[in-house]
Amino acid sequence: MDGVRMDKWLWAARFYKTRALAAKACDMGRITSNEHPAKAAREVRIGDRLRVKNDAGEFHVDVLALREQRGPAAVAQGLYRETEESKNARARLAEERKAEPRFEGAWEGRPSKKDRRVIERWRGRG
Repeated sequence: MDGVRMDKWLWAARFYKTRALAAKACDMGRITSNEHPAKAAREVRIGDRLRVKNDAGEFHVDVLALREQRGPAAVAQGLYRETEESKNARARLAEERKAEPRFEGAWEGRPSKKDRRVIERWRGRG
């Protein structure tokens, strides 16, 4: 096998859950192959450098193996090697996200009597 379609490889490498999502990502310009925008039908070859943007972050990977069918996660991880810069950048972004303040416990609708008392105490009125 000399090359595999981009959408098939991204799906087999488990960057996207379906081939349709992988093809859509290619159409939206979220995938580049050797610094060129990649279409879904573009062939991936061993040694290509891909930049993949998805919900988990931005990955810079080198293609190590080709596969058309989706397999176990352990096999999928063997299809590529992520660069050290990419790993460090994703780790740094994860740390920044953890450090951001969270606004959990926001009330929905009208506060109860107990919630109102908490709010008043917080505002220094009660």
